[in-house]
Amino acid sequence: MAENRASRTSPVRPYDVLFDMVIGKWISQALGTVAFRTGLRRERDGAAIWPVKDVSEDGLYRLLRALASVSLFMESADRRFKLTGMGQLLRSDHTESLAGFARFVAHDSTWRPWGQLGYSVKTGMPAFDHVFNAPIFEHFSRNPEAAEVFDGAMTSISAREARATSDAYDFKGVVTLMDVAGGHGRLLATVLLRHKRMRGVLFDLPHVASGAAATFARAGITGRVRIESGDFFRELPSGADAIIMKHILHDWDDDSAKRILQACHRALGPRGKVLIVDPVVPPGNIPHYGKLLDLEMLVLTPRGRERTKAEFARLLHGAGFRLSRVIATESPLSIVEAVKV
Repeated sequence: MAENRASRTSPVRPYDVLFDMVIGKWISQALGTVAFRTGLRRERDGAAIWPVKDVSEDGLYRLLRALASVSLFMESADRRFKLTGMGQLLRSDHTESLAGFARFVAHDSTWRPWGQLGYSVKTGMPAFDHVFNAPIFEHFSRNPEAAEVFDGAMTSISAREARATSDAYDFKGVVTLMDVAGGHGRLLATVLLRHKRMRGVLFDLPHVASGAAATFARAGITGRVRIESGDFFRELPSGADAIIMKHILHDWDDDSAKRILQACHRALGPRGKVLIVDPVVPPGNIPHYGKLLDLEMLVLTPRGRERTKAEFARLLHGAGFRLSRVIATESPLSIVEAVKV
């Protein structure tokens, strides 16, 4: 009888749930460290982890043992580790790799500002500026290593988000699609590969846009894409039927976001559409990724924020657009479609 009672599933206690939340930083930092400080390579029996230079054998073992306890690795008798199915997502060569995002979450450029969350809650101002004495994008322009980690994080999460966006929206009537602040071009490439007759424009800052050429070359669509660079607060290239922006407007306060949308309005023709790919925060206390990501915006960005449907509608109206619909995707993001008025 005692064995039978012990084998029963114990009820989840609120204390245990909260305790796991409190120690979540241990796992985040461990994930970022294993993605940054170790090398993952494929072997015939799967992906194994190997130490690189300047890594303590004892420290590495303890790191991997901890991550094995949360089902990311499996330890063999000779103290070697192999990635589990979920752990495969830490491989940088995985099609849905989260390695870049794990690096970013644990990186100094985010870790230190999050330690000052209380400052942002008290003042409403970004803790990033308080810690580094510069706004985040200015800091990245001066620190190539931090910028590389950030760009890698955005590319890391873009594969799933790009596929979900392309699956959810039909792009009917769009001959030319412009991706504003499109980074390394993963979203635009995903859409163009599905819509063979569509052409694209990738617009971003010069040092970011330069990384998109390799993405388009790998996808075999170089001849269908034009890469432009500049300042999206001032002017965007004309000629696109629709403009798409993923994880862009949430970086900015309403006044700055309105200026970006006004630049979109000027660049689009009379029937032009803008597609905003961001979380749309639901009402009440419904659990949602966007409510936690909103804290990231509070801490890191120039007073950026996640928005509700009503907030998007007001923002778009002020820039000359009408919100026509919100389309859910299989990712935590939605597509906010708006048309010129």
